Amino acid sequence: MEWWRHAVIYQVYPRSFADSDGDGVGDLPGITDRLGHLADLGVDALWLSPFYRSPMVDGGYDVSDYRDVDPVFGTLADFDALLAEAHRLGLRVIVDIVPNHTSSRHPWFVEGRRDRYIFRDTPNEWQSLFGGPAWTQVADGQWYLHLFAPEQPDLNWHNPEVRAEFDDILRFWLDRGVDGFRVDVAHGMIKDLAGVTFFDHEDVHEIHRGWRKILDSYPGDRMAVAEVFDTAPARVARYVSVGELHQAFNFDFLEAPWDPAVLRRIIDGSLAAATQVGAPPTWVLSNHDRRRHVTRFGGVRRARAAALLMLGLPGSAYLYQGEELGLPEVLDLPDEVRTDPQWVRSGGAELGRDGCRVPLPWSGDAPPFGFGPGGSWLPQPADWAAVTMEAQRGDPHSTLSLYRDALRLRRPSTTLRWLDAPDGVLRFETETMRVAANLTAEPVKIEEPATLLLSSSEMAGELPGDTTAWWSV
Repeated sequence: MEWWRHAVIYQVYPRSFADSDGDGVGDLPGITDRLGHLADLGVDALWLSPFYRSPMVDGGYDVSDYRDVDPVFGTLADFDALLAEAHRLGLRVIVDIVPNHTSSRHPWFVEGRRDRYIFRDTPNEWQSLFGGPAWTQVADGQWYLHLFAPEQPDLNWHNPEVRAEFDDILRFWLDRGVDGFRVDVAHGMIKDLAGVTFFDHEDVHEIHRGWRKILDSYPGDRMAVAEVFDTAPARVARYVSVGELHQAFNFDFLEAPWDPAVLRRIIDGSLAAATQVGAPPTWVLSNHDRRRHVTRFGGVRRARAAALLMLGLPGSAYLYQGEELGLPEVLDLPDEVRTDPQWVRSGGAELGRDGCRVPLPWSGDAPPFGFGPGGSWLPQPADWAAVTMEAQRGDPHSTLSLYRDALRLRRPSTTLRWLDAPDGVLRFETETMRVAANLTAEPVKIEEPATLLLSSSEMAGELPGDTTAWWSV
């Protein structure tokens, strides 16, 4: 079975993982130094958010050079060293590719290669996902499209030179040995300017079929996972049909409330859509763009239960750095340190995504909690002293220990069968375990003759409220 069909993949946001040089910003050598944590945690791979050369208007998702490392993160030699150490530890490495847009500092845009971008004499009514119009006017009166910030002009994927360039960029990183790609805004590259939406155009699938051929031409089960949001599951499944990409993120699951009926409906729909095209389902609770699920669900107890529910499902799971520590969203960052364009372009009306990007706490009893020899680019809460990696490592009841135990016990599975359960409880069986998740506040009696493997909170004859447990089959 291909590794990605059942893998647990850990997202690393490089600015916030670990800092090696004391400038307060995470970097590639910092990640390399901490890869032992990921190997010890038990994940199969790491996904690196962008580390390319960038003005950093959007945290690196505004790329000015796709074939080099931004100096704030290190060098290409540092990347090669990270990749080699990851592979030595048995970890695969997936890198972000950002094909919908470049930075406005990219040589093509600077040199006025308008044929490679989307310029028009008259804009339409589209609005940017970061707020405000999706068009900006240049000196001669024309307008260019940017679905995100004005510093992120959208590429013209009808131009064969754009397609050839990205084919070459994929090969550049595959030749260096990366194991796959996370495709940013995978459903957005083709635009119908006369349409009502700028996502999920039929012609985008031709691009992904071409990329699949490139991936298949390399040994080692290279893969790609698509970011496809605001799209129905049946449409998302088309991005992972035969001959296209391998996986797609499950945003319905990520955005689901703590509600058993909603979660069951989403699980059923996700499994059905994935089965129809022969792809594995994916599950995710948090990422660099969404509020951390500890905060969304109202506390660590539910977050722990959600983690065991997710990791018990068939398919592949994605973890976001820090969720194994039970980190909450930081909601009270000072205005002056916020950098997210969602915050800037909304005039402060939207908090943006900085709160889920606060640097990780590794050790010690005061900020920056071992993040690096200097400070940290976003301030860490003082009470994170209780949830550092160091503080949790020796505690068998910690969230870190729960994740380590879950990943040690987890086994590949492909099928799910629902079992009878009390109201408010999700109970199912896979080839490898039985799972019961009590999404109510009250304990319930679950008759399981099998051996209890793990539970998200202490069990005493009943399944407590807001708790998930695993049993052997």
